[in-house]
Formats: sequence, structure tokens, C-alpha cells
Amino acid sequence: MADYSTSLLISDAKIKMYVSYVVYICLLLHPSLAQTWMQAGYWSSGSEFPISDIKSALFTHLICAFANLNSSSYQLPISSDGELNFFVFTNTVKQKNPSITTLLSVGGESANRSIIVSMVSNSYHRKSCIDSSIKTARLYGFQGLDFCWVSANTNSDMSNMALLFEEWRAAIDSEARNSSQSELILTATVPYSRYSQSLTYPVDSLKRNLNWLHILVSSWINGGLPATKLVLGLPFYGYSWTLVDPKDNTIGAPASGPAKSEDGVWLFKDIRNYIQRNGANSVYNGTYVVNYCTVGKTWNGFDDVEVVKIKVSYAKEKKVLGYFVWQVPFDDNWMLSQAASASANADNPQKKGRLLLINILIPIVVLLLLVGALAYYLLRVKRKREGKTFELELISIIA
Repeated sequence: MADYSTSLLISDAKIKMYVSYVVYICLLLHPSLAQTWMQAGYWSSGSEFPISDIKSALFTHLICAFANLNSSSYQLPISSDGELNFFVFTNTVKQKNPSITTLLSVGGESANRSIIVSMVSNSYHRKSCIDSSIKTARLYGFQGLDFCWVSANTNSDMSNMALLFEEWRAAIDSEARNSSQSELILTATVPYSRYSQSLTYPVDSLKRNLNWLHILVSSWINGGLPATKLVLGLPFYGYSWTLVDPKDNTIGAPASGPAKSEDGVWLFKDIRNYIQRNGANSVYNGTYVVNYCTVGKTWNGFDDVEVVKIKVSYAKEKKVLGYFVWQVPFDDNWMLSQAASASANADNPQKKGRLLLINILIPIVVLLLLVGALAYYLLRVKRKREGKTFELELISIIA
């Protein structure tokens, strides 16, 4: 009888090992786990661009922006309009891309600098912001949080930024341990330009506590962080200037000031419409890797399809984690988004072959898993019946 029980245990162990192996292979082949390149995009809750119109299949990550801080509680107060957008964002974009990852961004370029500085410089204020952000992300179904602080410009800001991310990461880790939910992603967007090179960035804190960093310029690539922690920004906007002399319209020509807006910023879709309406020609400059056009005294510099493809190729060459779009609604009929996505997935037959293999093997693996589970169940039932029969026969013999 001991030999029979041992045999039963060995058979059960083999079956369990088989089922576990099939489950492991199934998880290993899952498309979301095979993904190695990030294609992210920001969408602003203040935008008139409907969430339902976002072509989320062109992205792997979408970032809903921006949640602001209350000036006294430093929590995330959400207006009724913003609350509706945050509530439906994740479910809406997942309808077209079920594997999309969504994040909620705090702050933003128009955020009140004094409120952010007051928050990061006080431990109680930081805790209030952190706890509120985690609660809000969970409430609205976001899988991560992003902190967009583009106005940080002093060494004190940098020191407090380091503390903020240390405490934020600790709170996220603690919340995940004490709940049944997966750990939230933590990312950030911080400034970096020739005007801020004298600042001491908290590179160690950024490296240790962030899943990745959104960078607005390529200077960060040599800034001390590993490439796998960096996501390069693609600006879906340009700048317009008023030329001093319309005949002198090359890059670097004298200008009397911004055109079209107070700071000269102009959305890509508006630039495209302006070019078509005025019959202007877009010129590509390979030295500066930029497109520009002129209409009279108005000079416009921007990234067109060709530039976007070059920047994505550059990001791949530098082996950064991927790219992010600033912002999704600024595109013109998805021209730039499609160009970026196509460039990201081009010249990679190995990835395409693997994805094809995944699509073929997953149904097979799932079927094997089901067959294995059924066989395991039937064998256990059979073994139990045989065991009972054996015991009855043994009792009969002894009696």
C-alpha cells in the first residue's frame, strides 16, 4: 500500500509540474510581457479632444494630465469636469487597446510653482500629496503616477525633489505590500536645458526611485542615468517668430519676437493648416534636424514626419526605453503618431517574428493548459477510486 501511495504522489507531482510549466510558458509568451519598447503619450484633461477619439493602439502607455494640488491641504482636488475625465479615461482607452498602461500626471507646466515648492519643502505636505495621489490613482483605475515639475530651477528644488521621490517610492511599496494590488508605476518629467546645467540633479534618487524619466531634450542621455531609465520626448508643436527681414529666413535669421502666440508656441495641427492655407513650402534642415517654413515675416520651426522618424531612430540607437508624445491632441490626423509608431517597429524582423509566433502559440498553449488540467483532474479521480478499491480488497484479505 505504501508503494501505491508513493506512486500516486509521484504521478500528482509530475502532473502539477507539467501544469506549472505550461502556465509559465503561457505567461512568458504574453504580448504585454514581450513588449520592450515604450510608445507613450500625454493627454490633457483641459483638452477639447475627446478621450474616445484617441487611437490608443498607437501607444503602449497613455498619461492623463494634469491633477493639481490644493494650496492648503496639498492633496489632489479634482473638479467635477476633471473627475469625469479621470473616471472614464482608463476604461475608454482600453476599449481600443486592452493592454494599454495608464498613468495620472500631477503638476504640469501651468501648475502654481509656489504651491509645488511649498509641498516638496515640508515632510507633512509631501506625505499629504503622496497619500492623496496613491488613493486617487487607485480610485480611477490608473496603473501609475507621473510628477511633472518643469519649473524646478534651484538646488533647493533638486534636494527636495530627491526627498519627494524617496518617500513616494516607499509609500508605493508599502501600499502594494498591504494590498492585493500590483505596485504602482512612478515616473517624472523634469527640466533640463542649457539654463539649468549648473543645477545638481538628484540622479541617484531618480535612478533608484523612478521606473523611468521623461526627458524633453537628448542632453539627459549623457546625464548620468542609464538609458533604460529614459524616455525621449517628441514635441507635437513648434515655434513661430516674426522675422526682421522676410528675405533673410534661414535658421538663425534675426527675429523681432514671437509670432502667433505670446511665447511663439504653435500646435503641429495648426502649423499644418497654416501651411496648407497659405500654400507654403516646408523645408527640412538636416544639420539642425528640423522643418521650417515662412509666410511673409512669419517663420515657423517644427518637427514634421521626417524629423519624428529620425528622432525615434536616434532613441533606438541610444537604447533608451522609448519615446513619449507631448501631447496627443496636438497631432494632425495622427500623422506624427503613426510615423513614430511605424519607425519604432520598423527594421525589427526579430520582434515581428516573435509577435507572430506569440499569436500562433498562445492559443495552442492555452489549449494544452486546459487539456492538462482536465487530465490532472480525471487522473486524480481515477487514482482515488483505485485507492479505495485497493483498500477494500486489502481489508477483505486481512479479514
